[in-house]
Amino acid sequence: MPNTAIKAIITIAVLLAAVAAAAGIIMSRPMPEQLTVSETTSAIRAMTVVKESLRLKIRSEGTVTPKTQTNVIPEIKGRVTWISPNLVVGGYFQAGDLLVTIDAADYEARTGLAQAQLLRAEAELEHKRFELQRLQTLIKDNLVSQSNLENAARAHKIAKANVIESKINLAQAERDLSRTKITAPFEGMVRSESIDIGQFVQQGAPIASIYASDAVEVRLPIVNAQLAYLDPANLQRGELDPATAPMIRLTARYAGTSFVWRGQLARTEGEIDAQSRMITAVARVRQDNQSPDVPPLQVGAFVAAEIEGQYLDDIVRLPRAALRPNSQVLIIDGDNRLRFRAVNVLRLENDFVLIDSGLESGEVVNLSPIQTVVDGMRVSLTFEPTADRG
Repeated sequence: MPNTAIKAIITIAVLLAAVAAAAGIIMSRPMPEQLTVSETTSAIRAMTVVKESLRLKIRSEGTVTPKTQTNVIPEIKGRVTWISPNLVVGGYFQAGDLLVTIDAADYEARTGLAQAQLLRAEAELEHKRFELQRLQTLIKDNLVSQSNLENAARAHKIAKANVIESKINLAQAERDLSRTKITAPFEGMVRSESIDIGQFVQQGAPIASIYASDAVEVRLPIVNAQLAYLDPANLQRGELDPATAPMIRLTARYAGTSFVWRGQLARTEGEIDAQSRMITAVARVRQDNQSPDVPPLQVGAFVAAEIEGQYLDDIVRLPRAALRPNSQVLIIDGDNRLRFRAVNVLRLENDFVLIDSGLESGEVVNLSPIQTVVDGMRVSLTFEPTADRG
C-alpha cells in the first residue's frame, strides 16, 4: 500500500475520533435550567369616568363700544354765547344738563312778532264773528241780502284760518327760541367736540359727539361652528328677551387690576363676515348692574368674554392628556390591561376635553403619556381625582 493512502487513512481516523469525543462531551454535559420570563407591568395614572351635566361656554374677545351714541347738532343757526365746562373730551354730564347756548336775540324778536300777529288775527276773528252773527239776525227780517251773509261767512272762515296760521307761527318761533339752549338728551360722556364761544354755528352741522354711560356693548366674533353651543332660541333675529338671554362674563385689566363685569347677550348680527367667516354676537353691559367695587367698563377697553351656552347631559370631562391620536383613549379593563377605545370629542376646552359618546360611567381611563402602547399590556394604577370643572 502506498504511503500516501496510509497517511490519508490515519488522518480520517483521527478526525473521526475527535468528532466522537466532542459529541460525547456535548451529550454528557448537564442541561441548563429553564427560566420563566415574568410579564412587565407599567405604572400609570388613571381616573374613573363620571358623566355629568354641564353648560358649554363660548369664548371670544372684543372692544367696548357705546350702546347709545349721538352727535350734538344745532337745529338753528347763530353765534355761540356759552359752553358748558363739561363739554370737553371725557366730560361727564347728566340728562337735561345745559351744554351750549346760542344768541337768542333774533329768536326772541321772532317770537314777539308771532305773538303780535296772533293777537291781530284773534281780534280780526272776533270782529268777523260779531259781523256774521249780526247779519244772521238781520237776514231773518230780510234787511240784508243772501250774498252779504255769504261774504260775511267767508270772511269769518278766513279770519279763523289766520288765527290757526298765527298759532302755528308762534309755536314754531317758540320752538326755535327754545333751541337756542342745547341740553343733554341722556346721562353720558363727551367723545369729541368742535365748538368755541363766539363761533357761528350752522343748522344741521355737528358740534360734538356724546354717548350714554348707562350701558355699553361689545361685539364678539364667534366661529360659525360654535353657534351650535348656543341655545337655538338665542339665535333669533332682533333683540333677545333679557329674562332669558344668556349671561356673559367679561374680564379685563384696569389700573393694573383684573376686574369682572356681568353682561347679557343682546342679539346676534344676521350676517357672516366674508373675510373671517365668523358671526358677531353683541354683549350688553349695564353699568348699574355691577358689583360696587367694580369700576365702570370703559369705552375702548379690550375684554375677554365667556358666553353661557346650552346645557348638555351625559358629558365626560377628561384632562387633555387622556386623549390620544385619532380620537382615542386608553381604558383599563378588569384585568388591569390597556385597551384602545374610540370616542367622540365634542370640543376642547382649556386643559380639558369634552366627550359625549364612547365612554360609560365607572370605566377607568389612562392619563399617563405612554409612548409605546400595546393593546392588552398590563398596568398598575394610581388614581387621580375627578377632573375639576373649573
